[in-house]
Amino acid sequence: MTIIDAHHHLWDPARREYPWLADLEPIRRRYTTADLRTATRADATVLVQTVSTVAETADFLATAADAALIAGVVGWADLCAPDLADRLAALRAAPGGDLLIGIRHPAQDEPDPEWLTRKEVVRGVATVAAAGLTYDVLVKPAQHEAAVALADAVPGARLVLDHAGKPAIAADGYEPWAKFLGALAARPNVFCKLSGLVTEADWTQWTVADLRPYAAHVLASFGPDRVMFGSDWPVCELAATYDQVYDTARILTAELTTSEQTEIFAGTACRAYPLSSL
Repeated sequence: MTIIDAHHHLWDPARREYPWLADLEPIRRRYTTADLRTATRADATVLVQTVSTVAETADFLATAADAALIAGVVGWADLCAPDLADRLAALRAAPGGDLLIGIRHPAQDEPDPEWLTRKEVVRGVATVAAAGLTYDVLVKPAQHEAAVALADAVPGARLVLDHAGKPAIAADGYEPWAKFLGALAARPNVFCKLSGLVTEADWTQWTVADLRPYAAHVLASFGPDRVMFGSDWPVCELAATYDQVYDTARILTAELTTSEQTEIFAGTACRAYPLSSL
């Protein structure tokens, strides 16, 4: 079975600032494509933005162009820029630009919980979709309602919910997360990543059993044809190795049919993103 890891990162604190890494000493170091090759079990991967700067996106595209393993890049662009279409075109014209498959701006970092519903943001996501790209949605509970509203506002856009909407597993926070996930899954233009669960659980004591209710709800709500595996490496190293994350995903999907597992570990990613190289 071909394996696509639909969500991982790379970074180098010696090159740029990563404010969100400030208190995460165990992973505040350089992670390279060589590290990725050593860690991953995937045949192809999707590299996802970590900071809101177009410079990182340009770097990621150039990196992907030299790394056959990386099949696509979800980068960053200013959704509110009036010339967003031109900016996306410029990224696509840059080295590795054909590997740009999506855009992400972390709504979870915005102080306004309704940021995703702002007129200029909705227009920006529509522009991303018109360019043939996917928009990754990264939210915490405060942005849940806005994420559903965005899906309704841009029904023609492909949206991907990162990390299953970040349920508060360590705090037994099944609700209201489960209700939110069901509402978002009712929108057919939304896909969901089965990723990031170990770092939402207790980093030192999590078990597969802790994650199972959340994974089961993701699968029941979206169906295997709209769910994709992502390692969230190297963030996952706060709680688990790459192998542990991958093996856990296999356990959580073991009762599905072979064809359904194929969707989660490859097929869905190819539909959710324009992975032309696969």
